[in-house]
Amino acid sequence: MWPRFFIVLSMLALLPATAIAETAYVTDNLRLGLHEAADTSGRPFRMLESGQAMEILSRDRNYANVRLPDATEGWVKTAYLVDDKPAKLIVAEITAERDALVAELEQTRQSFAAPAATIDALQKEATETKAQLADATVEIERLKAENQSIQGLKERYRGSLPLSWVAAAIAVCLVAGILLGMWWVDRQSRMRHGGIRIY
Repeated sequence: MWPRFFIVLSMLALLPATAIAETAYVTDNLRLGLHEAADTSGRPFRMLESGQAMEILSRDRNYANVRLPDATEGWVKTAYLVDDKPAKLIVAEITAERDALVAELEQTRQSFAAPAATIDALQKEATETKAQLADATVEIERLKAENQSIQGLKERYRGSLPLSWVAAAIAVCLVAGILLGMWWVDRQSRMRHGGIRIY
């Protein structure tokens, strides 16, 4: 029974060393050496900057076997690994996201600049058209009043003739009367003198 207990206990002790695809980061403001040896006793063959992401292949209390995104594998000290992204990396991501949003906002402003100018021009044109319409309405009202006045005068003088017509008729009658009178005098004179015109 005791050997079985020790086997189970040994398996449980090795369980933390076989974590699967766990991600960790090098803490802030640190350069961490990546070593070939499991106890990190040799010189590091690569220095890792703060915020470097890596996949933990196995780990114990002191050391962790890791794989970098470029597939490089090695050993680092567990004490310098954290599960959460360091502030340096978070700030860089937020700054990049902010810069992208600022660029997108500027692009959106530029894309709306032309339609905004068109809208302003249309609003100005609509205002001018309203003013012209108001002037036209006033002119129509004036012409209506003038037309009503003319219609009133027309009704008032419906049975009478215009003075110009009366003057023209008088002039025609006067000329016709003079011509007729001259013809009559000439006729009477010729009848008296045997057809000879004497003046």
